[in-house]
Amino acid sequence: MGNFFKKLLVEDWVVVIVSIPLLLLAAFACALPGGGPSVPSTLSTLGAWGNIGVLFAIALAILFVGNKLLGRPLRGLLVSFVAVFAVALLAQWVAKIDTIKYYGFEAVFFSVIFGLIIRNCFRIPEWLKPAIQGEFFIKIGVVCLGATILFRDVMKSGSVGLVQALIVVCIVWFFAYFIARRLKVDRATAMTLSSGVSICGVSACITAARVAGTDDRKLSYIVSVVLIIVVPMIYLMPWLAETVIPLITSDPVVQQEIAGAWIGGTIDTTSGVAASSEMAFSAHGDLANKTAVIVKATQNVLIGVVAFFIALYLSTKGEGGESRRPSLGIVWEKFPKFILGFVAASLVFSLCQSNGIFPDAAESKLAETSLAKTFSTFFFSLAFVCIGLDTRLKDIVSKENRNALYAFLGAQCFNIVATFAVAWLLFGVVKPALSSDEGAADNAAVSVELKADALRITGDMTTRQAEPFGDLGRN
Repeated sequence: MGNFFKKLLVEDWVVVIVSIPLLLLAAFACALPGGGPSVPSTLSTLGAWGNIGVLFAIALAILFVGNKLLGRPLRGLLVSFVAVFAVALLAQWVAKIDTIKYYGFEAVFFSVIFGLIIRNCFRIPEWLKPAIQGEFFIKIGVVCLGATILFRDVMKSGSVGLVQALIVVCIVWFFAYFIARRLKVDRATAMTLSSGVSICGVSACITAARVAGTDDRKLSYIVSVVLIIVVPMIYLMPWLAETVIPLITSDPVVQQEIAGAWIGGTIDTTSGVAASSEMAFSAHGDLANKTAVIVKATQNVLIGVVAFFIALYLSTKGEGGESRRPSLGIVWEKFPKFILGFVAASLVFSLCQSNGIFPDAAESKLAETSLAKTFSTFFFSLAFVCIGLDTRLKDIVSKENRNALYAFLGAQCFNIVATFAVAWLLFGVVKPALSSDEGAADNAAVSVELKADALRITGDMTTRQAEPFGDLGRN
């Protein structure tokens, strides 16, 4: 029994253990004041600083318990964490500025930037080092992220949206991986890059990086590239949609659906998708925006699936890269256990939502998943502050990273073309055809009902006409 518990005291399992209280807090968000703590958009009120204090206490408790279970030194942890927390809080606050939020820059981007500035302009003192634990914070963020991935999002888009997500993710992922490897990008970085391009940007990059074993410096570079490329795409995609789509269809409803599916499948951040799709065919309504957000959410659900297959593939590779037959033992040994926490959180929160356990289950955005998203985003910010504090700028501008940039740009161009083709085929051809079939079936059903009514009326008239003679016969 002692050996069993000893095996659990490794970082992956400890992360799952310390994440349980965070998920429980998220599950009872409706019972908490204000729906639970959140990062304030202003620092001028007492309530805002109260929220900050609660977030600090929660994160500090998680860090202390985690380090205690892992046998890491606790001395100096408090002072060091105060500094890391302050930088992460600043990044979160900057990301909430309306102009910054509109352009799609997320808190992790500013966390990296601020960390890099401190690391490369000043010498990191010894007292600051104990809380620089990027790996630990990232894994907690990934587990909490699982609670925001609901099966409901897949059902909203129906079979057409799910089919698009599966096709686009598969095609774009393998193309991105192929071009990255051709440019001599290392395997782990290529997998991280491919996941970011094909699924949903930052969250997919972070999850895939932890599974593939990507170096934190390379991860921070890829995340920065993702968030920078989003800005021009927010404006490029609506222009492309309004230029290209009218050439293939004149139906305003189909135009909006194709535009939404195209934008939702190509822009790598959810906020960027929302901002960009609002501009596309806005004169016709908000259908493009709704379709884009749903398609994006459907792709997000595939994060865990891709992470599993990456882990399964890596489990078949030996230390020297030689292939070996996968077995349950090897897969279990190589599989990152914190991903099980991600999957479990997604499953439990989805079941609670679908069974009406969450009080606001009918709403489009649950208070429970909102709080889980807050925890996830904040721990990601803490992680990227740590990554920035541990990275030198010359590592970011290396030749290998430039090759990763070229691979990302090439994959994104392919993503735009491939996603348009799939969106047009599914939302411009298949879905209208299915709708027409359903309409024809409805019309046929109505025709049958009318005929039945006519026969019934005729029969009633015949019966009524025959009744007098029947009465005479009985008399």
